Amino acid sequence: MISRVRGDTMAQLPIYITPEGHRKIRAELEHLWKVERPKVTSEVETAAAHGDRSENAEYIYGKKRLREIDKRLEFLAARLERMQIVHPDEQRGSEGRVAFGAWVILEGDDGGKLCYRVVGPDESDADDGQVSMESPMGRALLGKEPGDDIEVRRPRGVATFCVLSIHYGDKPAF
Repeated sequence: MISRVRGDTMAQLPIYITPEGHRKIRAELEHLWKVERPKVTSEVETAAAHGDRSENAEYIYGKKRLREIDKRLEFLAARLERMQIVHPDEQRGSEGRVAFGAWVILEGDDGGKLCYRVVGPDESDADDGQVSMESPMGRALLGKEPGDDIEVRRPRGVATFCVLSIHYGDKPAF
Protein backbone atom coordinates (compact mmCIF):
# COMPACT_ATOMS: atom_id res chain seq x y z
CA MET A 1 0.00 0.00 0.00
CA ILE A 2 1.30 3.45 -0.93
CA SER A 3 0.83 6.17 1.65
CA ARG A 4 0.30 9.75 0.60
CA VAL A 5 2.55 12.33 2.13
CA ARG A 6 1.60 15.96 1.88
CA GLY A 7 4.54 17.98 0.75
CA ASP A 8 2.96 21.22 1.87
CA THR A 9 2.04 21.04 5.55
CA MET A 10 1.59 24.82 5.57
CA ALA A 11 -1.57 24.34 3.52
CA GLN A 12 -3.20 22.75 6.56
CA LEU A 13 -2.46 25.49 9.08
CA PRO A 14 -5.34 27.81 9.94
CA ILE A 15 -5.33 31.37 8.69
CA TYR A 16 -6.29 33.77 11.46
CA ILE A 17 -8.56 36.64 10.54
CA THR A 18 -10.73 39.21 12.29
CA PRO A 19 -14.51 39.17 11.74
CA GLU A 20 -14.19 42.36 9.64
CA GLY A 21 -11.48 40.82 7.46
CA HIS A 22 -13.56 37.67 6.97
CA ARG A 23 -16.56 39.76 5.87
CA LYS A 24 -14.39 41.61 3.32
CA ILE A 25 -13.03 38.37 1.84
CA ARG A 26 -16.55 36.88 1.65
CA ALA A 27 -17.87 40.08 0.06
CA GLU A 28 -15.15 39.97 -2.58
CA LEU A 29 -15.94 36.33 -3.37
CA GLU A 30 -19.69 37.07 -3.59
CA HIS A 31 -19.09 40.09 -5.83
CA LEU A 32 -16.84 38.14 -8.19
CA TRP A 33 -19.27 35.21 -8.35
CA LYS A 34 -22.57 37.08 -8.58
CA VAL A 35 -21.63 40.31 -10.37
CA GLU A 36 -18.29 40.25 -12.18
CA ARG A 37 -18.31 36.72 -13.57
CA PRO A 38 -21.86 36.90 -15.03
CA LYS A 39 -21.10 40.33 -16.54
CA VAL A 40 -17.88 39.15 -18.21
CA THR A 41 -19.52 35.90 -19.34
CA SER A 42 -22.24 37.95 -21.06
CA GLU A 43 -19.63 40.19 -22.69
CA VAL A 44 -17.73 37.12 -23.98
CA GLU A 45 -20.93 35.63 -25.41
CA THR A 46 -21.71 38.92 -27.18
CA ALA A 47 -18.16 39.16 -28.54
CA ALA A 48 -18.27 35.52 -29.72
CA ALA A 49 -21.42 36.27 -31.71
CA HIS A 50 -19.48 38.75 -33.83
CA GLY A 51 -17.66 36.00 -35.68
CA ASP A 52 -13.97 35.15 -35.97
CA ARG A 53 -12.73 34.72 -32.41
CA SER A 54 -9.02 34.55 -33.29
CA GLU A 55 -8.88 38.28 -34.07
CA ASN A 56 -11.67 39.44 -31.79
CA ALA A 57 -10.01 41.55 -29.08
CA GLU A 58 -13.15 41.75 -26.90
CA TYR A 59 -13.50 37.98 -26.98
CA ILE A 60 -9.80 37.34 -26.24
CA TYR A 61 -9.71 39.89 -23.42
CA GLY A 62 -13.00 38.59 -21.98
CA LYS A 63 -11.74 34.99 -21.90
CA LYS A 64 -8.54 36.17 -20.21
CA ARG A 65 -10.56 38.13 -17.63
CA LEU A 66 -12.76 35.06 -16.97
CA ARG A 67 -9.64 32.98 -16.26
CA GLU A 68 -8.40 35.65 -13.85
CA ILE A 69 -11.77 35.75 -12.06
CA ASP A 70 -11.91 31.96 -11.82
CA LYS A 71 -8.37 31.82 -10.41
CA ARG A 72 -9.24 34.45 -7.80
CA LEU A 73 -12.48 32.63 -6.90
CA GLU A 74 -10.57 29.38 -6.44
CA PHE A 75 -7.92 31.12 -4.32
CA LEU A 76 -10.50 32.87 -2.11
CA ALA A 77 -12.57 29.70 -1.63
CA ALA A 78 -9.49 27.74 -0.55
CA ARG A 79 -8.45 30.51 1.84
CA LEU A 80 -11.93 30.77 3.36
CA GLU A 81 -11.92 27.04 4.12
CA ARG A 82 -8.80 27.48 6.24
CA MET A 83 -9.74 30.74 7.92
CA GLN A 84 -10.29 30.79 11.63
CA ILE A 85 -12.12 33.88 12.83
CA VAL A 86 -10.60 35.37 15.96
CA HIS A 87 -12.71 37.91 17.82
CA PRO A 88 -10.38 40.60 19.21
CA ASP A 89 -12.63 41.12 22.25
CA GLU A 90 -11.96 37.51 23.26
CA GLN A 91 -8.21 38.23 23.28
CA ARG A 92 -8.54 40.46 26.33
CA GLY A 93 -7.73 37.36 28.39
CA SER A 94 -4.10 38.01 27.58
CA GLU A 95 -4.48 40.97 29.98
CA GLY A 96 -2.19 43.79 29.14
CA ARG A 97 -0.34 42.00 26.36
CA VAL A 98 -0.54 42.45 22.61
CA ALA A 99 -2.55 39.65 21.03
CA PHE A 100 -4.22 39.15 17.66
CA GLY A 101 -6.60 41.99 16.80
CA ALA A 102 -5.09 44.48 19.27
CA TRP A 103 -4.55 48.12 18.43
CA VAL A 104 -1.15 49.21 19.72
CA ILE A 105 0.00 52.78 20.17
CA LEU A 106 3.77 53.12 19.84
CA GLU A 107 6.26 55.88 20.26
CA GLY A 108 9.16 55.96 17.82
CA ASP A 109 12.76 57.09 18.37
CA ASP A 110 11.81 60.50 17.03
CA GLY A 111 9.01 60.91 19.59
CA GLY A 112 6.29 60.44 16.97
CA LYS A 113 3.31 58.26 17.78
CA LEU A 114 2.05 55.44 15.58
CA CYS A 115 -0.96 53.15 15.85
CA TYR A 116 -1.04 49.62 14.44
CA ARG A 117 -3.46 46.72 14.62
CA VAL A 118 -2.13 43.15 14.52
CA VAL A 119 -4.21 41.20 11.97
CA GLY A 120 -3.96 38.18 9.68
CA PRO A 121 -1.99 38.22 6.43
CA ASP A 122 -5.14 38.47 4.28
CA GLU A 123 -6.22 41.75 5.82
CA SER A 124 -2.97 43.64 6.32
CA ASP A 125 -2.97 47.20 5.03
CA ALA A 126 -0.04 49.29 6.24
CA ASP A 127 -1.65 52.52 5.00
CA ASP A 128 -4.59 51.83 7.34
CA GLY A 129 -2.35 50.74 10.24
CA GLN A 130 -3.21 47.04 9.87
CA VAL A 131 -0.02 44.94 10.09
CA SER A 132 0.15 41.21 9.54
CA MET A 133 1.03 39.09 12.53
CA GLU A 134 3.62 37.50 10.21
CA SER A 135 5.33 40.80 9.36
CA PRO A 136 8.44 41.96 11.25
CA MET A 137 6.35 44.59 13.08
CA GLY A 138 3.55 42.14 13.89
CA ARG A 139 5.97 39.50 15.22
CA ALA A 140 7.76 42.10 17.33
CA LEU A 141 4.49 43.34 18.86
CA LEU A 142 2.87 40.02 19.82
CA GLY A 143 3.12 39.34 23.54
CA LYS A 144 4.47 42.77 24.43
CA GLU A 145 2.97 45.00 27.12
CA PRO A 146 2.98 48.75 27.79
CA GLY A 147 6.47 50.01 28.54
CA ASP A 148 8.21 47.31 26.48
CA ASP A 149 10.64 48.36 23.77
CA ILE A 150 10.71 46.56 20.44
CA GLU A 151 13.21 46.57 17.61
CA VAL A 152 12.05 46.07 14.06
CA ARG A 153 14.36 45.44 11.10
CA ARG A 154 13.17 47.46 8.15
CA PRO A 155 14.68 48.03 4.70
CA ARG A 156 16.05 51.38 5.85
CA GLY A 157 17.52 49.93 9.05
CA VAL A 158 16.56 48.92 12.57
CA ALA A 159 13.89 51.01 14.27
CA THR A 160 13.10 51.05 17.98
CA PHE A 161 9.63 51.69 19.39
CA CYS A 162 8.12 51.81 22.86
CA VAL A 163 4.68 50.27 23.45
CA LEU A 164 2.55 53.00 25.02
CA SER A 165 -0.86 51.32 25.19
CA ILE A 166 -2.93 48.38 23.94
CA HIS A 167 -6.60 48.55 22.94
CA TYR A 168 -9.18 46.06 21.73
CA GLY A 169 -12.27 47.01 19.76
CA ASP A 170 -12.44 50.24 17.79
CA LYS A 171 -9.34 52.10 16.69
CA PRO A 172 -8.23 54.39 19.51
CA ALA A 173 -7.67 58.10 19.10
CA PHE A 174 -4.08 59.00 19.72
